[in-house]
Amino acid sequence: MNAELISVGSELLLGQIVNTNAVYLSQELAHLGINVFFQSTVGDNKQRFYDTLKQAHERADVVIVTGGLGPTKDDLTKETVAEFLGKKLVHDEESLRSIEAFFERRNRVMTPNNRKQALVVEGSKVLANHFGMAPGMVITVDKKMIILLPGPPKEMQPMFKNELIPYLVSGSGEQAAIQSRVLRFFDIGESQLETELEDLLDAQTNPTIAPLASEGEVTLRLTVKHADPGERIRLLDETEKKITDRVGAYLYGYDETSLIEQVFLQLVEKNATIAAAESITGGLFSGRLTAFPGSSKVVRGGSVAYSTEVKENVLGVSKKVIAEYGVISHQCAREMAACAKEQYQADIAISFTGVAGPGLQENKEPGTVFIGLAGLTEEPLSFELTLAGGREAVRDRAIKYGCFYLLNELKRWNKTE
Repeated sequence: MNAELISVGSELLLGQIVNTNAVYLSQELAHLGINVFFQSTVGDNKQRFYDTLKQAHERADVVIVTGGLGPTKDDLTKETVAEFLGKKLVHDEESLRSIEAFFERRNRVMTPNNRKQALVVEGSKVLANHFGMAPGMVITVDKKMIILLPGPPKEMQPMFKNELIPYLVSGSGEQAAIQSRVLRFFDIGESQLETELEDLLDAQTNPTIAPLASEGEVTLRLTVKHADPGERIRLLDETEKKITDRVGAYLYGYDETSLIEQVFLQLVEKNATIAAAESITGGLFSGRLTAFPGSSKVVRGGSVAYSTEVKENVLGVSKKVIAEYGVISHQCAREMAACAKEQYQADIAISFTGVAGPGLQENKEPGTVFIGLAGLTEEPLSFELTLAGGREAVRDRAIKYGCFYLLNELKRWNKTE
């Protein structure tokens, strides 16, 4: 089954709002194993929408339209869909009662144009809107579906999840037999990952393998179709093993996780505490780690040792190390981590020092970063990075690499009481 998305609204074309609906729907449809081959955005113009709908209907099994279901004159979605299908618009009494109740609860007068929101395409499956007024619709013609959903994400997302998905699943045994697993990789580019797995990608059938790159990471979504739940798991496990046999060193997690979340979970699992000494990252690592509920069990504390004086006088890095090697060095990163571990009496510690840019520092180029780890091995470790991008990109990537190095070492580390 393949789908096409049409987003309706001139405000999208003018850049007044971001089209988050297309992102959400593409991700959710991928979970269901439904391919999205095209996305279109069209303004509040009847003829242009009609032409876009006609083209989408010809090439897709499912067309999902978001937006244009409101009470104003420029909301023309269902009128145009009805005309395209040669059908009438009729009032859905249940939707009308829901709209009237909405105004009654708020002691507001319902203007006549709000009755328009209860109009639905004749013969459609009506999707209730529990977070707004305009109902959604599913119209099936010649084994193809046109689905209309409201534009506001706070209405569209719960309608899709709570009303549309159960309808799709109940109407198709194939939909109910779809399962996905996302593998998350770091420190390997999309092109390298594809090269390593080229033959698997070329030969994919069931499960399918879909790569996606974002924010310095790469994911592979494995999607399998089979009636037997046990067979689905077996096929996913078998495909995952083929992949991890080649690139398993870069795998850090599954599904909707993140590097920082995996660090937190590993610390909890190992009953370990951590401290941080941050220069280039300015406290961002500690801030992200403490965002998780229960982080007080694993985070002892941290220092933003931005200046050389603070590194020496507060954190305790030796003047000799700074004088001989500078603050942007392996030696300083290791000492920062060791000092933080001792100062905060933590099991392990991490440090970040480097040049965010735009200028040179200690004759080192922007993007030069050193990360230190203490407590995971007999002697502190350090890692050197050369990162591209502006200040925020360098800082963000430094934190991700710090998490990745932490995870790799935590896998091999056993806490001694």
